[in-house]
Amino acid sequence: MQQRNDLEASVGANVSRETLDALVDYSENLIKWSGKINLIAPSTMAELWTRHICDSAQVLRLAPDGPVQWADLGSGGGLPGIVVAILLKDASPGARTQLIESDKRKAAFLKLMIDRHALNANVVVERIEKAPSAKADIVTARALAPLDLLLTYVAQHMQPMGTALLFKGRNFQAELDQASLAWQFNVEVETSRVDPESRVLRLSRLRKREIAG
Repeated sequence: MQQRNDLEASVGANVSRETLDALVDYSENLIKWSGKINLIAPSTMAELWTRHICDSAQVLRLAPDGPVQWADLGSGGGLPGIVVAILLKDASPGARTQLIESDKRKAAFLKLMIDRHALNANVVVERIEKAPSAKADIVTARALAPLDLLLTYVAQHMQPMGTALLFKGRNFQAELDQASLAWQFNVEVETSRVDPESRVLRLSRLRKREIAG
């Protein structure tokens, strides 16, 4: 019951039994495979449900409604990509999730989870900057790169009128200030429902800043 309560508090909506069961199964496999592949830090396993699953799930309440194309950059163990794909299966069946991950072992895990839960998703095994543009309506990234570099990847894979949902820590404002030197964007800063020191940045209208002279 506590797992459901924590999850629904993050998503901001009711979650079906099937979705909850799928996320529990995914979290168990995440622990199992982390013994072979570095998917999550060992120090965070005790708090896996809140620290990783619920934290990832909160992007769903920040996303536009309707069937859309999602792209998760540097998916790693599927946080938030697999979590999003599992939630979308019930919440928005027409939505598709593309996970971009260059590590072949991690990509194999992602493909296993997609097949295991019959998700409307696919994995691109390639470096983010070399992958074909996902032309996504929504781009997500978690613990990937400093914001100024990350926005280069986002711009490559997001539709011009798309939305980026990016996880950042306590230094988010310094990263925003640095990124704004080279980029123009609209941003809404959302406090994490899991960690009060973390933020989810909701960026739109992203464009490269013109340099005078």
